[in-house]
Amino acid sequence: MKLDKLHHVAIIASDLERTKAFYVEKLGFEIVRENVRERDVKLDLRFGDAELEIFVPNETPPVRPNYPEARGLRHLAFRVESVKETVKELEEMGIACEPVRLDTFTGKAMTFFRDPDDLPLEIHE
Repeated sequence: MKLDKLHHVAIIASDLERTKAFYVEKLGFEIVRENVRERDVKLDLRFGDAELEIFVPNETPPVRPNYPEARGLRHLAFRVESVKETVKELEEMGIACEPVRLDTFTGKAMTFFRDPDDLPLEIHE
């Protein structure tokens, strides 16, 4: 078996409009489709050649039980040309970032910020 590349990542969010504003308006993801289903709304977003699926259930989903070491998705990481410039842009939009540090293994700059549901997002050179 040969897996070619990552197709998409799926996350569960608590508020459709707040999540859309964050990922589309602030981070620049493109809306591919939005489907209202019986139990939730499914929002498909494109970034690069991959997709992010966001599910917003009709009932409020439980919060993350432990930060950051709960089972399941730990964080999403995005490659950027310049962590320093990306941090500047994020902070100009009111998105707080952790201090920039060097990845122990790659030696590249990296840092974390959070989405509206406190999901850790990483930017990495």
